[in-house]
Formats: sequence, C-alpha cells, structure tokens
Amino acid sequence: MNASLLTGLDARRLRFGHGGRLLFDDMHLAAPGGSVTALLGPNGSGKSTLLRLIAGALRGGTETLALDGASLTAMRRRERAQHVALVEQEWSAAEGMTGRDIVGLGLLPHRGWLSFEGEEADAAATDAALIRAGALEFADRDAGTLSGGERQRVNLARALAQRPTLLLCDEPTNHLDIRAQLDALALLRSLARDGMTVLAALHDLNHAAAFADRIVVIADGHVQAAGPPQEVLTRELIARVWHVDAEVLSRPGSDRPLIVFDAEEAVVR
Repeated sequence: MNASLLTGLDARRLRFGHGGRLLFDDMHLAAPGGSVTALLGPNGSGKSTLLRLIAGALRGGTETLALDGASLTAMRRRERAQHVALVEQEWSAAEGMTGRDIVGLGLLPHRGWLSFEGEEADAAATDAALIRAGALEFADRDAGTLSGGERQRVNLARALAQRPTLLLCDEPTNHLDIRAQLDALALLRSLARDGMTVLAALHDLNHAAAFADRIVVIADGHVQAAGPPQEVLTRELIARVWHVDAEVLSRPGSDRPLIVFDAEEAVVR
C-alpha cells in the first residue's frame, strides 16, 4: 500500500457521555495515514472510550468518521471491521480456545458466512500474523493459561490477521516487560511504514515522544494539543494536563523530546 495515497482517519463531532458524565463534546482529531499517532491524556480522559467509539464497539455517541475519504459512520459493523481493528487492554477467551483460535477470529470479517473455503490460506494468514506479533510460540497454548503480556501479543496478532487499514491500540505495552514494550512499539512503526494508519493510546510520554509521528492530547472533554512530539510535549502542557513538573530535553542527534521528572519535586502544587 502506498502511504502517500492515504489520508488516514478524520474524526469530527465526537460526543459521548456515560453515567451522566459527558466524556467529550464536539471533539475533532486526525490520525494521518502511514503514521503512528499517540493518544495521550490523564486517567479518565476517555482514551479507551474514544478508541471503542471509532471502532464501532460503542453506540450512542455522535460522530462523523472518515477513513481515507470513506465514511466509517455509514458502514455496517462487519464492513467497518474489514477496515478497522481494535486491540483492547483486556480480553477474555472462551474455554479451550488456543492462541491460534483467537488469531483466526481476525479473519472472520473477510469470510463469507458458513464458508469453509481457503483453509490453507487462512492458516497461512494466521501464522503470518502470529509471527509478526512475536506470538507464534503461543499458537497452540490454551489462551486461558497465557500471561497478560502473552495475551497482549496474541490479541495484537488477531488484529493483524484482520488486515485493517486503521489499527487502534489501547495501551499496547500493557503487561509487557521493557524489551517487549519496545518490540511492540517498533512493530507499530513498521506497520505505519507499510501504509497502515495507527492510533495508539499510551501512558508513557517518553514512549510517545520516541515512537509517534504525531501526538494528540485529550483532557476535560477536548483536544488540548495536537502535532509533532517536539511541538506538543512542552513543560507547560505537561504541567497543565497532568499537574506534574517535568524537564523537557532534546535527545542526542534527534529533535524528539526526552522528558525527565524529579521524583521529589514533580507534583505541581
């Protein structure tokens, strides 16, 4: 896929409330095609809800969603699933399902109902997704026996098997050790280079600064800032949104910022 031909995700008029609380109102955000966009914000800002709304897993909001110029809002659920995949933080598997079974679910949006044709092709696609996500060793394991990090890799492989144009990730480094976190983030960059639009909710500001092409910060129901990491992740914005004091340095040989917190003086009074 030629990334230069992609426009990516354009989400407008995003409005959603739950339990009498309005999480966001008239929000607009964009995730350019062929790039990684990091979605940042404090706990409770609605990052997970926003991703689920874009994926079509939540109903009841008001939104206008376009992906590469086509309306996601007008698509039926199955058609949207052919274009958009969501990797959530937590998921549950039916008893007795293996890692390979879970990943195979990603193929369902592209198969006809009750169709058993192309089993060899399905098996090859499943294995390819497992390999790219670094989850092949979990293929024949009972999903119920997998650790949180192992489940996270299998879930990412399931999303890759879905062959999405837009990949939504909710804390893709959740449960992973440091090496696996870096591998997961490097994979997202690789997918973007292949032309995929990636929108990932992250907690770690330095992960976002190092791996994202673009950052969107949300808080109090609105987008607080959006743009390249070096323009968005300023000391002033971090203090205003997260209420902590940070020193923003320049990485050697790069214009990407490096954020340093003083453990004794970090909290903004």
